[in-house]
This record gives sequence, C-alpha cells and structure tokens, in this order.
Amino acid sequence: MHAIVMREFGGPEVLRTEEVPEPGHRAGHLAVEVSLAGINYADMHVRGNTYLAPVDLPYIPGNEVMGTTDAGRRVVGLSRGGGYAERALLHRRVTWDVPDGISDEQAVALALQGNSAWHLLFTTLRVTAGETLVVPAAAGGVGSLAVQLAAHAGVKVIALAGSEEKRKLAVDLGAHAAVDSTADDLTERIREAAGGPVAAALEMTGGDTFHRTLDAVAPRGRLAVYGYAGGELAQVSTRLLMERSLSVSGFWLPQLYGDRTALPTSMRALFDAVENGTLTPLTGARYPLDRAAQAHRDLAARTPTGKLTLDVRRRSSAPEHTT
Repeated sequence: MHAIVMREFGGPEVLRTEEVPEPGHRAGHLAVEVSLAGINYADMHVRGNTYLAPVDLPYIPGNEVMGTTDAGRRVVGLSRGGGYAERALLHRRVTWDVPDGISDEQAVALALQGNSAWHLLFTTLRVTAGETLVVPAAAGGVGSLAVQLAAHAGVKVIALAGSEEKRKLAVDLGAHAAVDSTADDLTERIREAAGGPVAAALEMTGGDTFHRTLDAVAPRGRLAVYGYAGGELAQVSTRLLMERSLSVSGFWLPQLYGDRTALPTSMRALFDAVENGTLTPLTGARYPLDRAAQAHRDLAARTPTGKLTLDVRRRSSAPEHTT
C-alpha cells in the first residue's frame, strides 16, 4: 500500500510517499480501507518532534480516519498514527459507524476535532447558558465546531480570528462578536466585545496570546488549554491563579480513549447535531495523498478555513476545495 512515511523529524519535506506493507491483524482493531485522513495541528507537532507523546521512526502520521471496513461498514475513527495511508488499523473502542445522512467529509471532521470541541466545552469547562466564552481560531476545525456547539447551548461566544473573512464566518456560525486575534490589545478587545471579563475561555496558541486571553477571564473563571500552535509554551503564575481564583485546565483527547462512555456519548451527540442541522462541520481543502507536505504548509500558514483532509485515493493534483 501507499502511505506517507516520516524517517526523520523536521519540516513538511520529511513527509514522503512510500510503498509499505499493509498493517497486520491486531486484537481489538478493525482494518479500514481509508478514504479520507484528517489533518490536524497534532500532526505538525509529531512531525517536529514536539508532540505530547513521543513517536518512533519510521512513522506514518495521521490520527483521524474515514473509511470502510473489510465487512463493508462505513466508519470513522481515531488512531495513534497510521492514518496517512491506504489502509489503517482502528481500535474498536474509538471507531464509529457513520449514519447515512452524514458525508465522509463531515464525519472525519468530527472524530478528533469534533470530540475535542465537545469535551472542551462540556467536560472540561462545563459551560452553561448565559455564560460568555472565548473561542480561538474560530474559523478552524475545533474552533468552528466549538462556536456552533456553544452558541446552540445558549453561551455568548467571543470568537478570535486573524482575518476579517474568518471573523465574519465566526459570526455567521453563531458568535456574538469576533475579535482580531493578532491585536496587541487583545485583552481589552475581548472585554469590550463581551461587555466585561469572560467566564470561560479556550486557548490553543500559547505565548503572549495565552496571557492576553487569561487576562480577559473574570475572577473565578476557567481557561482550558488544548494546544500551542504558535510554538511557544506559556508559563502561568500560581500567585495570579490564587489572587483571582482562576482555574486553568489542560486537555488532550487521547486521555479519553480508554473511557468506555466519554467518546461514545460525544460522538452520538455530534452525529445527532449534524443530522438535525444544529451543527455544520466546515469542510476545507482536500489534498491528494502525495501532497501531504503542502497540506502541512497551508495549515501552518493558517490561511485555510474548515477541515483539511488527505484523499488517499488521489495523486498529484491541485487541492480540491469543497463546500
């Protein structure tokens, strides 16, 4: 089979197409003929050797897979690598049958990013109707889903995005207001848009953006950290946390893989929301398998909106944009 193989850590150029053996049988797993592989910031951290869990080389990236089992079931699931390939193994516990009314592109957007958005909101932050919430990268994969889920739950969303186009999209998705995430006075802009300090915030950039977002959170407020896309980890003062009684939580979806109820609950809720029209996953550029390096460059530039995917059945053509 063909797959994207990393034999060294580094830039996008380390993602190379190779012919490799198909994965063998593994207890508790399903063999899946892959149609789409999701592309995520986690994949870039793996490539740069900055991921939360170390990987051994050679390595096939990709943690989010849409495909068909050998028995003909149409499934979406999560993996610990191996997704950028024509065939992959998915553990039965984190693999779900996709309802007929949900497209492949919608389903692959829900597995990692949809589950992350749902648990960030309802498990980690426990947002409730009437609260005000900051959502970063609001036109991206996790962010666009979090905006919709929170708004539907009655939460007042202050969206962050780096361009006017993305800010308009966030408002169209249900955000109360949208703020320029690149502004030096980000704290003040968030507070102005929210009408005061916010009750809760999501954060995935790190560095100065982390501190500016945290400064916008009200005393006894909550902040959930799920990434550091800017490449710079942030340090937080315990004195500050105590003075303002702030709660800062970390979130990493793989910690839920062994939970028998957490992901089935969120996946069912996400499927239901798509089917009843209250949640619309944003599908973005779809790249042939051998354009994985370009997909990573585009994601790093933060220019695309919506979910980026690899179509492992295609080779060497321009990215296809879907709507």
